[in-house]
Parts: sequence; C-alpha cells; structure tokens
Amino acid sequence: MKLNSVSVNDAIKQVEDLIEKEKSISPALKAAIKILVTLMTIVIGRLNINSKNSSKPPSEDKDRKRGSNRKKSEKKPGGQDGHIGARLKKIDNPDKIERINLDKRKLPKGEYRDVGYEARQVFDINITRVVTEYRAQILEDQNGNRFVADFPARVKSDVQYGNEVKTNAVYMSQFQLLPYNRIQDQFAEQMGLPLSAGTVFNFNKDAYDLLEGFEDYVKRRLIASDLLHADETGINVNKSRYWLHVASNDKWTHFYPHKKRGNEATNEIGILPYFSGVLCHDHWYPYYGYKCLHALCNAHHLRELTWSEEQDNQLWAKDMGALLSKINDDMITAGGVLDKDIVLDYRMQYRKILEAGDIECPCPIRKEGQKGRLKKPKSRNLLERLRDYEEDTLRFMENEIVPFTNNPGENDLRMTKVQQKISGCFRSIEGAYMFCRIRGYLSTCRKNNVSATEALRLLFQGKIPDFISESAKNECRRC
Repeated sequence: MKLNSVSVNDAIKQVEDLIEKEKSISPALKAAIKILVTLMTIVIGRLNINSKNSSKPPSEDKDRKRGSNRKKSEKKPGGQDGHIGARLKKIDNPDKIERINLDKRKLPKGEYRDVGYEARQVFDINITRVVTEYRAQILEDQNGNRFVADFPARVKSDVQYGNEVKTNAVYMSQFQLLPYNRIQDQFAEQMGLPLSAGTVFNFNKDAYDLLEGFEDYVKRRLIASDLLHADETGINVNKSRYWLHVASNDKWTHFYPHKKRGNEATNEIGILPYFSGVLCHDHWYPYYGYKCLHALCNAHHLRELTWSEEQDNQLWAKDMGALLSKINDDMITAGGVLDKDIVLDYRMQYRKILEAGDIECPCPIRKEGQKGRLKKPKSRNLLERLRDYEEDTLRFMENEIVPFTNNPGENDLRMTKVQQKISGCFRSIEGAYMFCRIRGYLSTCRKNNVSATEALRLLFQGKIPDFISESAKNECRRC
C-alpha cells in the first residue's frame, strides 16, 4: 500500500519489528499501538480507493477524469461511414395546414397565376386533456320498463381516469423515477388534470397486481435459461436497510427486495435453488451454495488487480490484469471461441503468473504461539482466490455464452441507485415490491424491443406483449 509514493506496508513492518524488539514496552501499550497501526492502515487504504481499483462508483472519485479508462478509438468523431442518421422527415398527411399567401401589393405590376406552393413542416406536440362521455341509450317500452345499453367493461364509474392517464403516470413514476409531487405538477400544469399522490400510488398498485402472472412466468424462464446474472445492492426502506436482488439475462429480468442479502433471500425468491445453467456473479460467497456452474466477474478482478499493482506494488497483479484483458480481446476478435491449443497456452500463462505471485507475495508464516485465523494481505487473498477459482475465472474462455464480466446484471441494478438518489428511500416495503415487479416487467419488455410506454399501455388494456409465445400467454392471463 502506498501514500504519496511512500510504502505504508514497509513502514508498518518496521514499526512492528521495533515494537517486538523493545522489551521495556508493557503488553497493554503494545496492544494499543497495534490497534492504532491497524486503524491507520484502514484509513490510508480507504484514501487510496477509487473506481479503478475497487467497486466504488466513479461519481465518488475525487477530481476524476472522465473516460480515462477507455481506449482511444481510431474512428473519426461523429457519424461513421455507412451510418444511418436519424432526422425529421416530411410526412404526407400533416395534421394541420396553414396557407401563406403572397401580398400582391408588394409584387411588380403584371398578371400572375397560381402554380403551386413550397412546403415546410414544423413538428410540435399538443399535450391536452381529452374527456370522453359515454351516453348509454335508455329505451322504455309501453309498460314503462326501461332498458339501458351496457357501458364498456372498463367504464365502471360516473367519473374516472382512463388507461392513457394510468400509462403516463406509472411511466413517469416507475420508469422515469419522478417523485409523486412532481407527477402531480406535470398533470396539473400541462394537462389540467387533478391527480393526487394517492391516485398515482393506486395506479402503481394496479400495475403491480396485474403483473403477478407475468412475474411468475419470468421466473420460470430464468430458471430454464442457460445463463443467469445475479447481483444485489443495498436500498433504504423506511430508514431500514434492505437488499434488492436481481436475476437476469439478455431477455428476462427479475427484481426482488429482501431484508437479507444471502441464501435466506435467494431461497425465498425461488430462482437460484432450481437453476442448473451457468450463474455469473461477483463472488458473493452465498451464491456458491447453489449446485450449478459458476462464472466470476472479471471486471471485479481487474479492479482488485489494479489496487494490488498500485498500492502493494505487485508486478504479478499487473501481469494478470494484462493477461485477462488480452484473453478477452482475443475472444472478441475470434467471435467468442478460441482454439483448444490457445486455451491451454493461456491457462499455463495464468498459472505461471500466480507462481510468480507466490514469490513476490508469499503466504505469511504463523508465528510461534500465534492462534486464530492467519491474517493475510489483501493481495495474497486475491492471489489465492484466483488460484482456487481458476475454472470459474476463466470459464468465459471456453464457454461462448459466458461473458467476461457480470456487467449485464449490474446494469440492470443501476437505475435502482438512481431511484435512491432521487427519492432517498422507499417509504414502505409495499412500495419496494411494486417498484421491483414493475421495473422487472419494463426491463424485460425493453430487452425484447417493446418500449416502456407501449408495455404499460398493453398492460392496462389487458393485453400481453407479442414476444411471449401463444402457448405461454395462458400462463400470464392474470396480467
């Protein structure tokens, strides 16, 4: 570990050696000095942590340089050759036409005839309230008996909100993550609709109830998949610490909040206990309680290796980071599959780097009379973990469906952190449940090329997205 090019580890080692040699220091004073040294080590270690060498988010980096981790592209700035641009195009049937006539008084004297027009189109929006009144006919026979036409099934009250209001309110609340009071302002100022916070909550509750069948179906699809990403992040629920768990892949997403972080939560969710494919995660140890193949996130490994290189001056860590990155680059170039000979060669290189690490960062020797768990440096723990979990670390090299990182799962969780920054917390666990189920539905739909707005519109119309097969729609009828 370093601080301003000074090796903290070397300084601590010198202090510990001097303390052991000094016979005049009492045991109590020795213990106090060791505690202070430990605390100083922890504090200095935290000062050196950033997004490059830990899981700390880039937004918390001091004086961070944006994009510093990215390789400079050789492509020219802007749109590339062959790129299909997106711009406004004229339409054949405009909603409104305004004719502009020439002021003939400003023209030279003479005879003129109309030969057409030059057209320009302005695209704009008109956000307005639309009130539809349904008038059910009443007929009365000669005996005075009255017969009233049936209203549409969705029209249940004398006055009520329509599906488009529900769609837009839930879209702003659960997808754009706007607080309830800002949604009230939006509807009141731009649409002339009085919408209370309780009404927005009820819309979200309606969506949550309608999605019960869909959520169960997604869980079954995830269980049957070949690859699964799993991750978790902390959330605040009414000032209490909860954990939001995600299980997802490139087609399906499932979120769930729970008081616990480990197997008690994942068992209750009911996906991982029945999954038999490849589970990609960041080495949170409870995931290893499930008997499936595992693949570890190498983005985490690269950050930890960077820390060991920068703070502990570990050359083996630098070599390992370069090797993992090179394997990934070669995998991408090769289209996801490497020759067996190349795979074997990379494995040998991997093991040789770890052998060099044994020399550079040896395992501490237990001192005479020392009891308890042997304390090891952070870099040593990383080295041993990479050795013990070689298969899971390098699984991406031999199985083309396994990615290099667990980034897809982490990306699915990212908007949760945005929600927490905006709102601070969920006011109730019920709100957290609603957020998770609705966000899981919207994430799944977007992965299958259905926009969030269209997904919610279909939901409140009682319809099911087309990407779900006909045979499976009966399973989701409750949604």
